[in-house]
Amino acid sequence: MGFSVRALAAGDVGKFINCQWQFYRNDPNWVPPLKMDRRKLLDTKKNPFYQHAEIQLFLAEDGKKVLGRIAAITNELHNQTHGDKVGFFGFFECVNDQQVAKALVESAAAWLLGKGKTHVRGPVNPSMNDECALLVDGFDTPPRVLMTYNPPYYADLLEGCGFRKVKDLYAYDIDRKVYRSEKLERMQDLIRRRYDITIREVDFKNKAQFQRDIETIKMIYNEAWEDNWGFVKLTDDEFDFLAADLKMIANPKLTYFVEIKGKTAGFFLGLPDINQQLIYNRGGGILGGGWHLLTKKSKVDTARIVIMGVLPEYRRTGADAVMYYEVGKRVDELGMRYGEASWILEDNVEMRQALQRAMKAELSKTYRIYEKPLT
Repeated sequence: MGFSVRALAAGDVGKFINCQWQFYRNDPNWVPPLKMDRRKLLDTKKNPFYQHAEIQLFLAEDGKKVLGRIAAITNELHNQTHGDKVGFFGFFECVNDQQVAKALVESAAAWLLGKGKTHVRGPVNPSMNDECALLVDGFDTPPRVLMTYNPPYYADLLEGCGFRKVKDLYAYDIDRKVYRSEKLERMQDLIRRRYDITIREVDFKNKAQFQRDIETIKMIYNEAWEDNWGFVKLTDDEFDFLAADLKMIANPKLTYFVEIKGKTAGFFLGLPDINQQLIYNRGGGILGGGWHLLTKKSKVDTARIVIMGVLPEYRRTGADAVMYYEVGKRVDELGMRYGEASWILEDNVEMRQALQRAMKAELSKTYRIYEKPLT
């Protein structure tokens, strides 16, 4: 097959975004992203991630036809945090051809070598705080909001390029009617009274209070996940950038603090699975997306549990049991039945066991982060 790989200039980002559609044209489980959101994510001037990171986009082409794409990414904040020289790749798409995949990976690898990196890890789009990892099991259903999706053969292509698993991430399905129990209700009620636990929703309407809540969430996020594999603290600008996006789709009933004697102990963020609406927006346009978000609200029967964290000093109070109970009650009030807890690190045994015991969660999808040395 005659083809070439070229590095893209900033003005070619539209072609990089638009080519994704050709790889999923006949896949009913693919959820088209909003093209406007992808432009914002890749905008090195507007996205504050690029204040400490660089990205280079590549396309593999056969004449005018795109055969694949990849992004090479440096993240200096990651390197400072973990004391390594790891570079990253992301936004990978490819026809089922090992030669094309190899050429794309080698182009990204050469660019990262030129930046002084010793390993390449991914996929991350463009970081672990964004959509990340390759789907390797659970292709029978569409992805939930802000989770990735790809053809099964991508794993073979990457492994054929020398990548090996470095970490698996799990998604768990939760059926509200299965996990709600009298035992959990009694237990959480005792814990609430013993520790004086209350729930406070994030205030989306009061601008000043919302900003204070964002600062509290930032503190919890950066402290509660500090020891997690691959974790990098979000900068203030990154957090504000992310919060502005999530505010557009978040529901106050699924965005709340757990407080113990009036002091913040934890935070919960669930998002309505708007992928159940956007899956109908096959063109990825903003007008079509808005129309489907407005007219297909009845399609949303699932919430994705994105963040469920308790500060270290409160982890033995049982505050997590209160959060488990509370999310079930609130999902019920919103007329939803299902939830997905994602993603969970494979070695986060405590969280995985808690989900399985307290919420009767079942493993539904496996995502994989790959890595290879650069030589």
